Amino acid sequence: MVVPELRPWRAAKPHVVRLADSVRPRLARAAAATKPQVARLVRAGKPQVARLARAGKPQVARVTRPKAWQYTAGAATAGLALAAGVVTAAGPWDSSGQRTAERDRAVALGRAGGTDHGSVPGAPGRPRPAPSAGPVLTGLGGVSTVKSAPDGKALAGALDPLLKDPALGPRPAAAVVDVTTGRRLYGSGSGTGLTPASTTKIATAVAALSAMGADHRLTTRAALEPDTEEVVLVGGGDPTLTARENDRTGSASLRALAAETAGALAERGVREVTLSYDTTLYAGDAMHPIGVNGNLALVSPLMADEGRTNDSTSGPVERVKDPAADAARRFGDLLESHGIKTTAPGLSKATTRAETLATVSSPPLSALVERMLTNSDNDIAEALARQTAIATGNRADFAGAGKAIGSQLRKLGLPLKGAAFKDGSGLNRADRLTPDLLTALLAKAADPSHPELRPALTGLPVAGFTGTLTTRYADGASGVVRAKTGTLSGVHSLAGTLVDEDGRLLAFAFMATGTEAILPATTQKALDRVASALAACGCR
Repeated sequence: MVVPELRPWRAAKPHVVRLADSVRPRLARAAAATKPQVARLVRAGKPQVARLARAGKPQVARVTRPKAWQYTAGAATAGLALAAGVVTAAGPWDSSGQRTAERDRAVALGRAGGTDHGSVPGAPGRPRPAPSAGPVLTGLGGVSTVKSAPDGKALAGALDPLLKDPALGPRPAAAVVDVTTGRRLYGSGSGTGLTPASTTKIATAVAALSAMGADHRLTTRAALEPDTEEVVLVGGGDPTLTARENDRTGSASLRALAAETAGALAERGVREVTLSYDTTLYAGDAMHPIGVNGNLALVSPLMADEGRTNDSTSGPVERVKDPAADAARRFGDLLESHGIKTTAPGLSKATTRAETLATVSSPPLSALVERMLTNSDNDIAEALARQTAIATGNRADFAGAGKAIGSQLRKLGLPLKGAAFKDGSGLNRADRLTPDLLTALLAKAADPSHPELRPALTGLPVAGFTGTLTTRYADGASGVVRAKTGTLSGVHSLAGTLVDEDGRLLAFAFMATGTEAILPATTQKALDRVASALAACGCR
């Protein structure tokens, strides 16, 4: 399975930044583990890197506290280690092996570079970019042999003092797993079920991908009822459906659906219709237990632009009161612009006799999962939870979605003791996950026998670069840590992957509760220090 690049990533190619000059330390160690295969990838690189790859042993001194620009090179190394060690296909990568997440972030900052190693005349001087890695999507096969896994006692010596930080509350819990073997290397309260906040989305991602596959798409359609000239807009559960002009996210377009529908009606000589909309795909309450909240809209199978009342694409914002009715109204306006007169839309249900006039489909599930994880998108999370329920024969409501997520994870052999799934987003404080489960989810997503789960890793925010980690790790493992954040009042969690100083791919989960009296930024920095220490730890 190959995850295609989204349009903004492709468009960014001539303009974006690179991998920085200090790819040497981590790339050399990763290359040493996979000698002949990685040699092909770095042959175009610097002479000293190529010599290290041929020699098959690390000879570069460690850098104990690299600066932020030095750490950016680790982003590519982490992806390379993942591909070389345990993954046969991954994304989002461009054709040269560079992560598109870093390129996308770089272009947002207006920096030059990237795989073309371009530059902007007059731009301030920057470290000379390292040679781009060769293609990695084909997969290198084999299992990583980059030294051995860190020692548990040494890990405890590095992490225990940091986990005692009062900013992490009275009883923080943690787990660290060697992804290559799946063996737990460190645990502190790792079997304790705690409120996970948005790290729940990792479980939602794995469950949805295992139930439907990475290539599954969500379809919105317009249908014509015979003899009545009633057009029904049928919601297919696509939360990324957009009515915006010039959208470049690859989302399904309500405008395109209206244009195609109008054309199909014109071919039939129909110029005036009764407009209805169908939301019967989902069941139960549309209102999340937290109530009206800017973090998500009503959970509906029909919405445009997540019911947002401005041009934002992520983050909290006021939502429309009825996303389905709003989408239908906008669809009617678009039909009118194409010469089709409509009534005000009303709630209905398409019959089995209705003729489909036009359809539009979402990006593949892999892309939806990545967007959900990178931006911590609650609307996508709740949609994917409901879709998992539908795919597994459960009722498409909050309870059915929670049941479906649990059953899918159980089929994968994951440790569910202490876990409870009350929603797909993690906004429900009744959710419970353990550090053991979170790390097991990440390790399972890296399992070569489950390539369909890979987007649960590739969508994780990149420290200092993308999504909810964009502004974090300014003085830490920027570009090295990839992790899903979780934040509610008094609750903070962080779960993801990193490559340590010896080139070993590790999965980690750190969870803190009871921090209501502590500033959120203080707790987040404490979590970041733990992850940065893990990344910098050879721990032998």
